[in-house]
Amino acid sequence: MTATPAATNEPGLHRVLGTRDLVLFNIAAIVALRWLSMAAQVGPSSLVLWLLGLVGFFIPLALAVLELSTRVPGQGGLYLWSKTAFGDVHGFIAGWTYWVSNLVYFPFALLFSAGIFLHVGGDRWLAHAGDGSYNLVYCLTVLWAATGLGILGLERAKWLQNIGGIATWSAAALILVAGVVAAYRFGASTAIATTNVLPDFSKLATFSTFATMALAFQGLELGLILGGEIKDPRRQIPRATLISCVAIAAIYIAGTASLLIALPASTIDIIAGIPQALSAIGERIGLPMFGSLTAALVTVGTIGSISAWVTGTARLPFVVGVDRYLPAALGRLHSRHGTPHVALITQGILTSLVLAAALSGSSIHEAYIVLVDMTAIMSLLPLLYILLAFPLLRRRAAGRNEGVNLSPGGTLGCWLAALTGFTVTLLAIVTSMIPPADSSNPSLFLLKVVGGSALLIGIGLLFYRHGRSQPTTKMPPPRNI
Repeated sequence: MTATPAATNEPGLHRVLGTRDLVLFNIAAIVALRWLSMAAQVGPSSLVLWLLGLVGFFIPLALAVLELSTRVPGQGGLYLWSKTAFGDVHGFIAGWTYWVSNLVYFPFALLFSAGIFLHVGGDRWLAHAGDGSYNLVYCLTVLWAATGLGILGLERAKWLQNIGGIATWSAAALILVAGVVAAYRFGASTAIATTNVLPDFSKLATFSTFATMALAFQGLELGLILGGEIKDPRRQIPRATLISCVAIAAIYIAGTASLLIALPASTIDIIAGIPQALSAIGERIGLPMFGSLTAALVTVGTIGSISAWVTGTARLPFVVGVDRYLPAALGRLHSRHGTPHVALITQGILTSLVLAAALSGSSIHEAYIVLVDMTAIMSLLPLLYILLAFPLLRRRAAGRNEGVNLSPGGTLGCWLAALTGFTVTLLAIVTSMIPPADSSNPSLFLLKVVGGSALLIGIGLLFYRHGRSQPTTKMPPPRNI
């Protein structure tokens, strides 16, 4: 079949990403050390939950995106895959919800970054932790700096993402060192034994935690949205994905164990857990700057992650804009830099509005939890499409698999991986709708999370309906099906 314009690079996008760039992009996009704090709060059973998330979600998703990226190559990734498998409307829903989820995710990540940054300056800076004005100014500054770099092009933006990936690696290394030092010098603060490492699945909270931890593995599909900007994608993508999977799983599991060794699980804060743990160790071994240094690295790593997501997800409204289901202006490229500048600016404006709404009428902590759950619902929904498109398109190909990176295990393995990942993803979506036990207003929480998600999807469908009614020429279907 004829390739899409995005797939053949016709809109003018530049192929600038190599294997190293893609690995660091994946680490910057996926590894968010804030997840370590959330996991460590659960205690030693979080280590088993990480393993279950790896086997039940991360590996099936990796197999799906590897095969689909070669079966349906091109700019747009999950949008193209869902559209090819299920038709235009489902492709639009997958692309729209994934993009809109990041309008919610960005404020969540920005608030975490704002909280961690205060630990660089110690107690004097920490006085501003609950200050809404500080959080708003910090978040908007980082957001628009990342957006500006995105407009200048991946040639420049990738360096912030690469630095973020390196900072994340460095912070993870410090966390591991801290855990070893704590265990050697003082013993483990949290005992890890067979009696407390098994999750209690009789409690609903365990499923909710598992859903959040599965979300921490999400992001491999993001790099594939940049398919039209990767050098030799058929060779680079599998190599980068394998390296990324090993590194990411190791960071999450080893990092959580180190936090548990450094601090009692009951004392770990959802935002400040990492610098808190390392500050405690630093004080005990006579290195008080240990926590501040790690806070600085985590801050840089988070900013790199935000830059990766800002840059990557703006390609979705760009591709859908080229398809004319969203306003055509979103499909325009900057005359000098060859970037989807209208999509980037629109994304920045909408994220700013969501951030302001999230901070209104809520504590910083509750706003943070609302944003986590809305992100889970909106960003995991497109993954249901990916995981079902995986076996469906293989069956539809009827053995025509030339040039496709087939997952191991044959047809049975393909369906087993897809249905396992689908089940875990669906579980994560459902449990994300449940208000936390300590919510000050469960009804308002539910309205914000479920009602807000439904409203955003409804707005997207109105755009789609309007786009369908316009007499425009749509992009031809992808090739290699």
